[in-house]
Parts: sequence; structure tokens; C-alpha cells
Amino acid sequence: MAMKPLPWQRERWRRLVELQDSGRLPHALLLSGPRGIGKQPLAEALVARTLCHSPGEVACGECHSCRMLAAGYHPDLMSVTPSEKSRQIRIDAIRQVNGFVAQTAQQGGHRVIRIEPAEAMNVAASNALLKSLEEPGEQTLFILVSDIPSRLLPTIRSRCQHWNLATPPADAAEPWLGERLGDAEEARFWLRVAGGLPLLAEELAGAEARHLRQDLRELFDALVRGGEPIGEAARLDAQALDRVLWYGIAWLEDLIRLGLSGDPRRVRNSDLLPLYRQAVKNARVRDWFRLLDYAREQRRLLAAGGNPNPQLVLEAWLVRWSALLRS
Repeated sequence: MAMKPLPWQRERWRRLVELQDSGRLPHALLLSGPRGIGKQPLAEALVARTLCHSPGEVACGECHSCRMLAAGYHPDLMSVTPSEKSRQIRIDAIRQVNGFVAQTAQQGGHRVIRIEPAEAMNVAASNALLKSLEEPGEQTLFILVSDIPSRLLPTIRSRCQHWNLATPPADAAEPWLGERLGDAEEARFWLRVAGGLPLLAEELAGAEARHLRQDLRELFDALVRGGEPIGEAARLDAQALDRVLWYGIAWLEDLIRLGLSGDPRRVRNSDLLPLYRQAVKNARVRDWFRLLDYAREQRRLLAAGGNPNPQLVLEAWLVRWSALLRS
């Protein structure tokens, strides 16, 4: 089956195909946008079409090259991601990229290097990549995929053509998500919870994510009712720290919207309105801003490769929540 871009990416895709077919596609692309917007399907479709021996609007899905890609291995594709034990892409991985770029394509076409998330490259790895970006050789395509491109070195960004993907309109994303979830109302609800990011909405609607969200809702309710934060923190899976912080940030943003506007239509998590209203009574908006800053900073440190003690971070954060709710 040929890899295709998502429905709301058709115009971007048409432009990429036009550039590729006219020989004007740059040798290095930076695809950016929030996690869950659909960068990966677009990158996969471009990788497949670039390596395909008989591409049409998309890769043919039937040639030898497409079959190798579908089987999970293609000798002219190198994908670089952080190692399992690290949140960073280190210099050794980029040295392998540089060696790969120096080789001749085994299938007689392009060599493609995909790096994701590109901001995971540490400084040494980024600097090591510069030479290959400057002198990539013939028929070489770099695709850098990034959630937060501002964290890339300016020297990396300047050597790529930047394609920033915007949040799709709801009328384009909801039908796709409704088909995936099998329910239009569910699609509408989860798309709003996800801030309009369709792939994130699909992930949040999954059983595991729903379970975590329900645990957090019960925890939030317990704190509003005077629960003890350290004990509540022990109920959470500390390994889910990044997702717990994501939910907390989204809910704090809702609280701030409600506190500033008083308009319940402004919140994304409409099912949490009763809890929000009680929380808004108990604390000032500026206090929610402080807690939001703390959560964002902890999440930033995680994304930057920090290795905090998850349980201690959760406990410290919930103690702050509890103090506000009791003030």
C-alpha cells in the first residue's frame, strides 16, 4: 500500500511533488509543527516517493524499492532517532550518517536521511552534521522532523528549507478522526481536547491514554476535596511523567482561560468544568500562571534530555497544586 499524506496536507504535498518533479526540491527539508499535527505521515510519504522507482502522485507501492521499504528495510534510507536509553541523538549516530552520505546509492536513485526529532541532536552531533548538509552530494535528501525547531542550532536551520505545518481546520480533521474512531461526536470531543491536533487526538482517545486521563481526573478531584498530594502522587505511573505534565499544562491553560474570561466555551476539556469552577474559586489566576510555568519548565527539561526523578517531580508539582487549592 502506497504511503500517502493526510487529507489536510494535500496542498503542501502538491507543492512538494511539483518541486521534486521539476528538480527544485532542496537537499534538506525541515518539517516542523506540534506533536500530533501529522509530520510523520508527510515525511513517510516523501521518503517513499523519493525512493520509489515509478512514482506517480505518491509512491507506486509495488516496485522493488517500495516493497523493501514496506518490509522495514531499504539500503538507501537511514533513519536517526534517539537511542532507547537516551533522549539525545549523539555524535556517533551522525558520524554514521556522514559515512552513509559518502556512499553511492545501492538502488541507483536517491539516498534519504531522516532525523527525528531533529532537536534531539546535541551540540556535537549538530556540528558534525553541518558538513554533510553543506556538501550532500548528488541525489541526497535530508528530512529533519521537529516538534520544536527553535531548539535546533541556527546553523542547522539555515541549511534547510523550513516547512512549518499549521493546525488543520476542524472541518478537515474531524471527518478523518471520526473515521478512525468510528464516532463523529467522539472525534469532535477529542480533537478539542488535543487543541486541534488530529494524530494527538487519536492517541488521547486510545484506551491507555483514557485510563491515565481518568486517573488524573480522580486525582484532581481528590486535591480539590483536600486530598493529600504525596499519597495521590504515589497512585500515578511515574514513567508517564511527560504525559502527566502535558495533561496538567492543558488543564491549567483551561483554568486560566476560565478565570480570565468566565466563559466555559473557552475551555478544551468541557467534561472537567465542575472541577475547574471549584478550583477557580480557590486560587487567583496569577497563581495558576506560576504553576503553569513550573510544569512547562519541567517538561522542557525532560525534552532537553534531563533525567529528573519522576516521582519527586510529580510530588513537588502536586504539592504546589494542593497549596493553591487550599489557599
